[in-house]
Amino acid sequence: MENYYPDHLAWHETLEIHELTAFQSIGLMKLKKAYPEVTDPALKELYTHAINGLSTNIRELLEFYPLAPRSDDDDDEFRNAETPFYAGDLLVLFKTGVRNYAIAITETATPAVRKVLKQQLIRAIDTHAKVFNYMYEKSYYPSYNLEQLLQNDINLANKALNKTF
Repeated sequence: MENYYPDHLAWHETLEIHELTAFQSIGLMKLKKAYPEVTDPALKELYTHAINGLSTNIRELLEFYPLAPRSDDDDDEFRNAETPFYAGDLLVLFKTGVRNYAIAITETATPAVRKVLKQQLIRAIDTHAKVFNYMYEKSYYPSYNLEQLLQNDINLANKALNKTF
């Protein structure tokens, strides 16, 4: 049987690439914003290493974007405002928090700790939903439009890659 690979990425891998690109682009922007404030030479070297590594990761991931499944419509809208960046950062914070709480709960042995972590998990889930709804309403996170979602990733990644530090 001959292997067949379509000329585009699968939907699930496209979405994973989207998550990685968006997450690392936000991280890169944060590192570059913080870089001028770092005074310790060894830490500054670590920041430089992290910035270069994330930049390489993003560039490599962007190479797959032309292979993402999409229609022929192109929307070149580019947002220069910082608001989508801050909203995305907040979304990533609570998304990561939900994951961390879910893992932490599986490690609890004390009922009181489990109860508190469950309450905090619910709050993190609710906050994540509020941030997502805000971003969706403002068209910062067009989650039901894959093409626009991927274009937003490309725009954010290029902004992060081009930011000086």
